[in-house]
Amino acid sequence: MSVALVTGSGGLIGSEAARHFAGLGLDVVGIDNDMRRYFFGEDGSTAWSLDRLAAELGRAYTHHAVDIRDRDGLEQVFKKYGSDIAVVIHSAAQPSHDWAAKEPYTDFDVNAGGTLNVLENTRRHAIDAPFIHCSTNKVYGDRPNTLPLIELETRYELPEDHHWYDGITEDMSIDESLHSIFGASKVASDVMVQEYGRYFDMKTACFRGGTLTGPAHSAAELHGFLAYLMRCVMEGRTYNLFGYKGKMVRDAIHSRDVLTAFEAFFREPRSAQVYNLGGGRHSNTSHIEAFRIAEDITGRVAKINYVEQARTGDHQWYVSSMARFEEHYPNWKITYDVPMILREIYEANVDKWVPKA
Repeated sequence: MSVALVTGSGGLIGSEAARHFAGLGLDVVGIDNDMRRYFFGEDGSTAWSLDRLAAELGRAYTHHAVDIRDRDGLEQVFKKYGSDIAVVIHSAAQPSHDWAAKEPYTDFDVNAGGTLNVLENTRRHAIDAPFIHCSTNKVYGDRPNTLPLIELETRYELPEDHHWYDGITEDMSIDESLHSIFGASKVASDVMVQEYGRYFDMKTACFRGGTLTGPAHSAAELHGFLAYLMRCVMEGRTYNLFGYKGKMVRDAIHSRDVLTAFEAFFREPRSAQVYNLGGGRHSNTSHIEAFRIAEDITGRVAKINYVEQARTGDHQWYVSSMARFEEHYPNWKITYDVPMILREIYEANVDKWVPKA
């Protein structure tokens, strides 16, 4: 058999990866112990997603409720499948820079130590399997905030003649910037994934994601920007909007577009690659703009509590350049934009997030 091993299989990208690679004919082995419930409470729990995954994929999906910090438990899974493992998609992580400051040990042990555990087991038991790592644009720290931004009516923006107007490229420095505790732990994992590619000649890729989103997100306040924004509008919750007048810009990429990128790398893997991953100029929004779209879709008025103080290390403007990835994989194309993403999130959750009349 040919196995896709997916860590964080109940999460947004992990569950999309499980479905995608099962659709390609691979058996999927998922590793997820629902740490999101511990991080974010019931809103963030992936239990519902794991139940749905098992029901949809049936015998094509095998689940292991193993913590990636558990070296012995993880090794047992890798030993069981060994060289049958055709690809490793590592999406398990502590994903919030706000949460990380509360428990730095936990954050680093999960993000840095856990990634090392998955890497080393891949090297020992499935060294030929491409290793796809979900990194983050937070590895650049707050360096994007040094860009010469212009304030417009609904967003901040770069001048059109700036060399990063079309998106930030991978040559932005990760040094001498404030990363947040989360960003620092993800830098450690990102660099280790690169190192295993170079030192051990493994096929590894770090995808430095912007806003990865879609209806499979377990939307919580501390993680899941667009899904949580839409949830708040639909449920009538108050959304706490932190700083920058609500004009901070994010590019957003749908989880399906993420997975077609992962598939492209799986089919033609390279060693020690780094790719920025986001919606780029095709799909980006400020918070103000996203609220307007959500209000148009739902017919409901957003409840917003504006907090003057921005979150530490938060990006004021971030749009990814996909130029390097598109150069390596010219057949890949992005298919979703922000309005399409928000409408799909709405339609997928209307039965559970819209209050009954």
